[in-house]
Amino acid sequence: MNTSKNYFQGLSPIPLLLIFILALAGLQSCKSNKKKTNNDLLEAENQNVIEIITENMEFQMPDTIPSGWNTFRYKNLSPQTHFFLVDKYPEGKTLEDAKTFVIPAFTSGMKLINEGKPEEGFAEFGKLPEWFSEVVFLGGSGLISPGHTGETMIKLDPGYYIIECYVKMSNGVFHSSMGMTKALIVSDLDSENKELKADIAIDISSTAGIEFNNSITSGTHIFSVFFKDQIVHENFVGHDINLVKLDETADLKALEQWMNWVDPKGLIEPAPNGITFLGGVNDMPAGHKGYFTIKLEPGQYALISEVPNALSKNLLKTFVISE
Repeated sequence: MNTSKNYFQGLSPIPLLLIFILALAGLQSCKSNKKKTNNDLLEAENQNVIEIITENMEFQMPDTIPSGWNTFRYKNLSPQTHFFLVDKYPEGKTLEDAKTFVIPAFTSGMKLINEGKPEEGFAEFGKLPEWFSEVVFLGGSGLISPGHTGETMIKLDPGYYIIECYVKMSNGVFHSSMGMTKALIVSDLDSENKELKADIAIDISSTAGIEFNNSITSGTHIFSVFFKDQIVHENFVGHDINLVKLDETADLKALEQWMNWVDPKGLIEPAPNGITFLGGVNDMPAGHKGYFTIKLEPGQYALISEVPNALSKNLLKTFVISE
């Protein structure tokens, strides 16, 4: 017996129309729910961005983050230029060890250099603990000017890390000496973020310097930065990538000199006139890769490493984006 046929034969046209409308509404509701689910997934992916905010001399960010690839959105809401650098200390060493043995050595050494006593200052750096040579720098943002935001993606394994900024106050004191350090735990939980796909590739090394295709248009771009090698330069740090926007008053020589923190006038507030730092990828070991995302307007720009004499090392490159 065909019960469905008998059932519908007993209904008037109006209830049949009502059933059809309700069924159609249900179908649309399913589609709407599916669309909402997709939007929720998109929002969930966006929530994987780790936000860092600086308003003074601090990193406002989670104490624990997932491992794997993570995008860090660094909002510099302070009146100072900043960056963040991720340090991997030797097993068992913590932020307290940094505050007790590392930061004081750099603080006293820089004080003597600022006083015109470079030999005594470098002698203070010699007081750093032996284990400090085992610290590994695993990336972070490039320099970011006040009021600007930078986005950098790096990959971190589970473990204990320290975040720092060592730009200097106008009196020559490091931001790290002013409290701009933070312990960070990277958990075993994987972020499940996928590695970005760059449209502009940068290779950087101590031999060839900064290499990239400088035919860059305006708009939003994802830059990859591949470290072909890494060395310790004369200022005790490795090469990195900092993106700079230059206005008509910018002086490249002044910028180059400012990027050497060992110089009493280097990496100190205020930054040179005509210079706006837009982020980048900080110091990383050989073979590692990081990314930064930025919307570029027409104008003149530079990529520069935080090393002495960057121009002669091919670690300062300029490019222009036309109207």
